[in-house]
Amino acid sequence: MVTTAGSASTSGTILHLRRLGYRVVATDIDSTAPGLYLADACRLVPPGTDPDFAAELRGVCAEEDASALIPLVDEELLPACGLAAAGLQVLLPRRDFIATCLDKYALMRRLAAAGLPVPATALASEWEGVPRTPVVVKPRSGRGSRGVAVCRTPDDLSRLLASGGHAPEDLLVQEQVAGTEFTVSVVVWRDGRVQAVVPKEVVLKRGVTKFAVTRRAEHVARVCRDVQRELRADGPFNVQLALDAAGEPRIFEINPRFSSTAPLTTAAGVDEVGGLLAQAVDGGPQLADEWREGVVMVRRWTDEFIDEEAFAAAGVRPAAAEPMREPEPEPAVRVPR
Repeated sequence: MVTTAGSASTSGTILHLRRLGYRVVATDIDSTAPGLYLADACRLVPPGTDPDFAAELRGVCAEEDASALIPLVDEELLPACGLAAAGLQVLLPRRDFIATCLDKYALMRRLAAAGLPVPATALASEWEGVPRTPVVVKPRSGRGSRGVAVCRTPDDLSRLLASGGHAPEDLLVQEQVAGTEFTVSVVVWRDGRVQAVVPKEVVLKRGVTKFAVTRRAEHVARVCRDVQRELRADGPFNVQLALDAAGEPRIFEINPRFSSTAPLTTAAGVDEVGGLLAQAVDGGPQLADEWREGVVMVRRWTDEFIDEEAFAAAGVRPAAAEPMREPEPEPAVRVPR
């Protein structure tokens, strides 16, 4: 069972798992999510914030005889953890690690207490005096780039905090680390052993990473291994960090799940989703930390074609679908050397 069939990378994950021989059932809250129609079966579920979500998903897993669950959106992670008690292999880190990562303020405090490098961070309610700018302002909880703003002057920050969009105790103010950004797959399972660490330099980001390239960056990999040692995720996670003026990594976020860049990790040689799934359900071999540097991911639109009968059976009425809009043109980008 793979959730969040409408997200940027889920369609590719569904097709990849089917190529590996798995029967894949996809879920989403929206019947127009493309990944629903690429799976062997699909089901609609409530949002992860709905009180009935866990019960609904448990019922769907039972009806489809699912042996494993791969949740891919933050709102679903904590409710999905409980489904392990129903006999499912849930491909997530431990519950307390998830809870810490989803509270970005708690995460920064926990990392700092463990001696791991993070940007200067405080709640908006804690700021005193004039902060050094630029700063990144973001909700204490949330995903992607939703509600994130960069304030380049103290006046910008004052206006944003006065706008009343969030209570000061729910808003994080963080030093902007302006160097090269990395999104890093950390492949680990229940024994706590880090099987692979794959740093990917972010080339273009629009909410999710659009272009990225695998890079050998031992100082980045070392910090990510330290996260597992200190916080014991014991499940797959993704570290987002940037290099400071001295070239040292500073962690600004951790996603306690597979990243949307997991397909790039696979293309480089470490099949983090398929490999951990095989370990969870079949006792498969651990993965090797062997991968190719310089593999570039170019995220794009693509078309798939299915029979109308299958399309209708999945629950979409073509006349009800919203018209598609042309995507905004992307700026030219250059892969840094």
